[in-house]
Amino acid sequence: MIYFDNSATTKTLESSAEIMKNVLVDQYFNPASASKKGLETSELIRNSAKSIANVINCDYEEIYFTSGGTEGDNWAIFGTAKGYARSGKHIITTKTEHPAVLEPLKILESEGFEVSYLSVDEKGYINIDELESLIRKDTILVSIIFSNNETGTVQDMERIGSVIKSKNPETIFHTDAVQSFGKCLIDVKKMKIDILTASGHKFNAPKGTGFNYMKKGLKVKPLVYGGGQQRGQRSGTENPAMAMALADAVVNAYENLENSNNSVMQVKEALWYGIVENIPDVKINGEEIGNSNPYVLNVGFKNIRSEVLLHALEEKDIYVSAGSACDSRKKSLSNVLLAMGVTEDFIEGSIRFSFSRFNTVSEALKCVEALCSIVPMLRRVQMMRR
Repeated sequence: MIYFDNSATTKTLESSAEIMKNVLVDQYFNPASASKKGLETSELIRNSAKSIANVINCDYEEIYFTSGGTEGDNWAIFGTAKGYARSGKHIITTKTEHPAVLEPLKILESEGFEVSYLSVDEKGYINIDELESLIRKDTILVSIIFSNNETGTVQDMERIGSVIKSKNPETIFHTDAVQSFGKCLIDVKKMKIDILTASGHKFNAPKGTGFNYMKKGLKVKPLVYGGGQQRGQRSGTENPAMAMALADAVVNAYENLENSNNSVMQVKEALWYGIVENIPDVKINGEEIGNSNPYVLNVGFKNIRSEVLLHALEEKDIYVSAGSACDSRKKSLSNVLLAMGVTEDFIEGSIRFSFSRFNTVSEALKCVEALCSIVPMLRRVQMMRR
């Protein structure tokens, strides 16, 4: 099997799975308990938060464990809206966000909030001058995706954070870092990020794990109320097994970051150059090969339907995606590629190849070989149907 759909999910590290199993079986105590065992279990969670905090340059008490990216994004948006509604009801985001950001914003719009949507250029970058011009006194939140989940375009977060805080220091800066955490260096202080969302299963932690970094002093309201766990911000019995498995994957990802990024870039280059040198009428959707997230390559194949190509590759045991896995079964065209001005004939044939550090150049070359046999055949069939 060749698995090139790692933006959808990744294989859990054996070490993380083993840690999770051991904690579930041997250290199953409630961390909210005042007993000795409860306190020991609570310490496991605290140490996990410290491991994550060290990576992004924050205090461990600014780390809140979640179930993943969707919860984290929803919390950032709804929690900020509820906590800061008296200060204003204006929010800024981009047209290329993940649905976990866009859908909550639609709900807020129906409740009287005003949302400004930043346009992007043909590579997926926002216009920072446009961002600056849109920030107002009543702008309570700016939410901008760090690395796009469909194209791999990485925004200039340090410059964006600086512009936001220079124009209005009270505006909250949130980033959906689901596709960048574990793959990019992130310093929340340097980037002036107030809230960051990450999801464990995107970097080899178990599904159902994630965290939000939330800067101390924010008035963000909880989504869930109850026993007051996680400093009153996310009630519900804490899961030390998930926290420790997540922290293990975080440490592993960042200890190997440079080597991982270099090896993944080799895979990406081998795949793209193999495609472009052998198959006509193809294009990269997004930034050029060396300037985007190494882990994502979105290719448009003209005169092919992406779902047909996807299933043809499956027949050869090669797994890719026709866009975001969260909405790849829907028939509508990608809002991300439309916002970038990609023409419909290339959008309809767009495939997202996404990699992990465990992929190889050999796999990329086998994928190229498969594409070279499949694409011409599918194009002939497509032409016959016209």
